Amino acid sequence: MKILVVDDEPEMTDLLARGLSADGHDVIESHDGIEAMGVASGGDVELAVVDVMLPGMSGFELSRRLKALDPTIAIILLTARNAVDDRIRGLDAGADDYMVKPFDLAELSARIRAVRRRDALHAPTRIETGALMIDLTRHRARVGDRDVPLSRTEFDVLRTLALRLDETVTRAAIIAEVWESTAHIDPNIVDQYVSYLRRKLDQVDSGVRIVTTRGVGFRLIVEPR
Repeated sequence: MKILVVDDEPEMTDLLARGLSADGHDVIESHDGIEAMGVASGGDVELAVVDVMLPGMSGFELSRRLKALDPTIAIILLTARNAVDDRIRGLDAGADDYMVKPFDLAELSARIRAVRRRDALHAPTRIETGALMIDLTRHRARVGDRDVPLSRTEFDVLRTLALRLDETVTRAAIIAEVWESTAHIDPNIVDQYVSYLRRKLDQVDSGVRIVTTRGVGFRLIVEPR
């Protein structure tokens, strides 16, 4: 997930960026609202972690502008204040969640996963690419009238790649999505499951292929016919 972290304290942005990057996210740092809007205008930002107390533009105002720019951007506000009125103001500004400093990075990671699960409720229920149909509700893949026999982990890896068709997805991002944490997970496990998937997709003439981006990760592409 591409995450924008906005805080005017460099130590805080660096701490958050390192923690979220370790979870497999692609993190961009920003230190004020105007700069953050410029970054978000470039597209691809999926979630923003925004401090309320920013120079020039408050986190509340930035939240409103980010939602106006792209209503699909999820926003988690950070503040040192725990007043109910502030939390209400933040949620009314478009924030999806609200965290009071100080907090544990593990809790922020959990909040991000919760926001992603809520977003998944509005996501498409199937993906069709090449000859392959992936049913995200029933957790199965088919080519024509044939089921592709996949384990739950194989399916989750395939889904992660298919949702970002033709984009390179890093090993860390796949681990964060499928195993929900990069802690104590050997990155080589991704290569192992990709190998399983390649063999099974080839056996059913799926029309798609998993390509390795050396030293980075993998991407799912449609085979030319």
